[in-house]
Amino acid sequence: MSVSNRRYLLAAALVGVAAVWGATFVVVKDVVARYPVNAFLAWRFALATTVLAAAFPKAVRAIDARTLRAGALAGVLLAAGYVFQTWGLEATSASKAAFVTGMFVVITPVLQAVLLRHTPRVETVAGVAVATIGLWLLSGGPAGGWNAGDTRVLLCAVAYSFHMIVLGSVGRRHDAVALTIVQLAVVALLTGALSIGFEGAPLPADGRLIAAIVLTAVLGSAVAFVVQTHAQRTIPPSTVALILVTEPAFGGLFGWLAGERIGLRGLVGAALILAAMVFVEVAGSRAARRGEEVSVSVEGPPVPLETEIAD
Repeated sequence: MSVSNRRYLLAAALVGVAAVWGATFVVVKDVVARYPVNAFLAWRFALATTVLAAAFPKAVRAIDARTLRAGALAGVLLAAGYVFQTWGLEATSASKAAFVTGMFVVITPVLQAVLLRHTPRVETVAGVAVATIGLWLLSGGPAGGWNAGDTRVLLCAVAYSFHMIVLGSVGRRHDAVALTIVQLAVVALLTGALSIGFEGAPLPADGRLIAAIVLTAVLGSAVAFVVQTHAQRTIPPSTVALILVTEPAFGGLFGWLAGERIGLRGLVGAALILAAMVFVEVAGSRAARRGEEVSVSVEGPPVPLETEIAD
């Protein structure tokens, strides 16, 4: 297969990954209406860890103490993101959750600027402003409509942003697959402990629930990561990021197919958030090309990071 055909095939596979991630918002919303949040996450990430470890035994053997430390830190942040997102879906729509989660693309460079104590680029400020207006419209604008579920999902976006910053700094020094396996295992352990402590750790009892666990674990985590890993060896990271940034659009589409409606104001808000994400991604890629392009891609779109943070 020629290089160009391979790129087209991988690009199509990445679109599939974005679509699967978008679909999981609807799937998970259905699950949390019938099954405890942490128990679902524990089963999902335990299965995802097992699949990745079985597929990459060399990566498992490559895990050392430093990888464990970095993976544990990133895993705690990833767990926080998933707990807030899944908990938030109990009280908000899949469509809104998809776009609010996508806010992490514009929050990440802002947090970097704060942590590194430098003035953010004009493009970043503009992207944040547009995304904030979009979030206001999506949440109901002057009529209100923001609820506890939306707040939880926004906290998920903040957690994802810190997760991206960690991966873009200390995470760069470790094997990507090994680091991913550690992170997923940490999420499984933390959510499993929360489930045992607060939910009684109920076993999955019906076929629909088991299918949701398999879909999100195997397709949404393990297979998605393998596709990303192979794609980023052939396709520029900035291109990968722009493809995967369409995840909220797919989330909105599947939410609409499931019967959710966000109205004209919500559609405009969603469009502004998506436009801001693409704008910040493109601006970040241009800035990265002037220095060194970095992309992180664990359980979410790759995010070019402007500056490495010291370990």
